[in-house]
Amino acid sequence: MNKSATIQLRNLSIGYQGKTHAKVVAENICSDIYAGELTCLLGTNGVGKSTLLRTLSAFQPKLKGEIQVNGKNLEKYNDKELSTILSVVLTEKCDIRNMTVRELIGMGRSPYTGFWGRLNSRDREMVEQAIELVHIQPLASRMLHTLSDGERQKAMIAKALAQETPVIYLDEPTAFLDFPSKVEIMQLLHRLTRETHKTIFLSTHDLELALQIADKIWLMDKINGITAGTPEDLALKGNLSRFFASKGITFDMESGLFRITNNYREQIRLTGHGYRYAMVRKALQRNEILAGRHIESEIYIETEGGANDGFTLHHPERSPIQASSIEHLLELLQEYKKQEKTATVHNCTCPSQ
Repeated sequence: MNKSATIQLRNLSIGYQGKTHAKVVAENICSDIYAGELTCLLGTNGVGKSTLLRTLSAFQPKLKGEIQVNGKNLEKYNDKELSTILSVVLTEKCDIRNMTVRELIGMGRSPYTGFWGRLNSRDREMVEQAIELVHIQPLASRMLHTLSDGERQKAMIAKALAQETPVIYLDEPTAFLDFPSKVEIMQLLHRLTRETHKTIFLSTHDLELALQIADKIWLMDKINGITAGTPEDLALKGNLSRFFASKGITFDMESGLFRITNNYREQIRLTGHGYRYAMVRKALQRNEILAGRHIESEIYIETEGGANDGFTLHHPERSPIQASSIEHLLELLQEYKKQEKTATVHNCTCPSQ
């Protein structure tokens, strides 16, 4: 499918210009951002995510290279033009009192209202449209300081929509939110790319959410710069595995999610499929037991077909035992381990005849 890029970066270097020399944060960045897609920027602290976002937003100058927005170099836009091309939602909490949600969203129309900031019928129409797009009609007349963090973030997104720009940047939009609110905000942004065909680009630390919801992922590190692609392509090419390999995190190809790297003290064969298999495998790996279908071991666990939806623990020298829950299963394995250790000690200390 042929797509045109809204934003094009070519040999971009970002950082800070000092009196004698520049401090380069990242360089030789070449990538594109497309309309109608949610693109998430991922990277460790200090890698330059915020610097990149500030540079793309024209809040700070680039060091060298090219940033094009809608086919025009970013520095060619004047401030008024930029305010109709780019809108930005920052990390900082919006702590404004004596203002309603609708009034805040109306501030997004400032590029069009002139000196006095009076809203005409067109401006009010765009405000109501933004409220409807974000589904915050019940909040529109509420005072800002009465909102939860998640509700406040929705209001800020609506303000960006009211600004009527083709590009929206967000810096850590899910920071400070509880998990359900994080999911809701990410799903909202994904839906907005489809319904408005806007270019939405955000930085985030919410790795799992980005992998499940984003259309494109930008992996940013100091060695490779930006590596971009769909989450699935980055997984298949090994980029996700390599990206966090040195940080104690492993990308699990079977589940398509990240997990903490464990030092396994033993292995066990696990049979079955589906969520029951996945949950038992997860619990075993948390307890430093590497589990899987292709592992050879005398003891093995059957995750399907157990009595009363339990699990079956098989031992070559004993009858199969039913575990009623994963907690019970772990207790049985611990008991087996104690018995084997006792037997080993007994055999070693028996006097010779």
